[in-house]
Amino acid sequence: MVVTPISDPTFPWLGSDQKYHVSYDLQLTNASRLPATLTKVQVVDAKRPDTVLATLSSRQLVNPECEYGACNLLRTLPSSNATDTVMPPGQSRALMVDLTFDSLDQAPAEVMHRLFLTGQAVPPATKPSPVNYLAAPYNISSGKPRIITPPLKGDDWVALNSCCGTGGSHRIALNSLNGKLANSQRFAIDWMKLTDDGKFYSGDKTKNESYASYGEAVYAVADGTVSSTLDTVEAGTPGILPANDPVLGPKITVQNVDGNNIIQDLGGGVWAMYAHLVKGSLLVKPGDTVKKGQKIADLGNTGNSNAPHLHFQLMDDPSLLEADAVPYVIDRFTYLGQIPFTTWVTTDDYLSGTFLQGRLPEAQSRTDELPLVLAVVDFPEAGTSQ
Repeated sequence: MVVTPISDPTFPWLGSDQKYHVSYDLQLTNASRLPATLTKVQVVDAKRPDTVLATLSSRQLVNPECEYGACNLLRTLPSSNATDTVMPPGQSRALMVDLTFDSLDQAPAEVMHRLFLTGQAVPPATKPSPVNYLAAPYNISSGKPRIITPPLKGDDWVALNSCCGTGGSHRIALNSLNGKLANSQRFAIDWMKLTDDGKFYSGDKTKNESYASYGEAVYAVADGTVSSTLDTVEAGTPGILPANDPVLGPKITVQNVDGNNIIQDLGGGVWAMYAHLVKGSLLVKPGDTVKKGQKIADLGNTGNSNAPHLHFQLMDDPSLLEADAVPYVIDRFTYLGQIPFTTWVTTDDYLSGTFLQGRLPEAQSRTDELPLVLAVVDFPEAGTSQ
């Protein structure tokens, strides 16, 4: 089994669970003449291989009964749930790895991966046999997370499809383009706003204007220069994901999949992407210099989107599909709690329902953290402090 990191070297970042996280992807290829059955994978400290940091069991690698979390981590390429842990000769899989540490001191500089499998142990073998070995040293101390300001302001913003775990659309969003696999969306968040009574919309659910998020101002998260913009995509209809529509699906291209968008060069090899913006709302153009906190557009529902939201991410290349994701943290926000996943999975394509469950008795001020999936937060208004 050949093991190759898909992700660029990475580093820990602090999540809203107040634990440190490291997330990356590996490509596994069966380069033998016999089938290989993966039993488990251990992530170990590269300098002390007997120190096991995480064990990915067969039930975590493939589990059709699991909808969300640390499960279905083994993916067929580019990224669909694998049906089993058997890899025929010449085939590849992707493996999602998410590590969690209580403190930064627990994270080693480099990890390796011990594979336990039944496969071709030696070249002359004619039958699979048990084997395990270490592979793929990988640097997880390559830097520190970029600290940014929020791309939005106001109360009751929900971090949809944020890291980590499978079940959302971003963590598993591997793409193949121009001869490489990449995931620029590993740390992306779809931001949607709740109404005062905990709903995503009020009134006619088929109209964008009914959604609390629609038309909200979008702000630059740091100083930088605008690399590119798109401002020609018409608004979509809530409840309809174009990729799943027989008429709209064929119209999706690499250029318009994220709707109207802005890509901003933050310097240091990092770019920010703001996507699904309202047509005609963009206040910047390529080459413009923007300042942190400057309004740059309005939140909309364009491209492959089924409800008004802001798709935001950092990446190491201005090309969405060729870039690798860059971890980041938000300098300040108020943490209100989590929407329970059991509540979230019962909603429909319009995101109907009330989502006040999981609120903390008392809100918490947070600094330099990344809101995890289904976190609910308040962002400071302009000129205010937390």
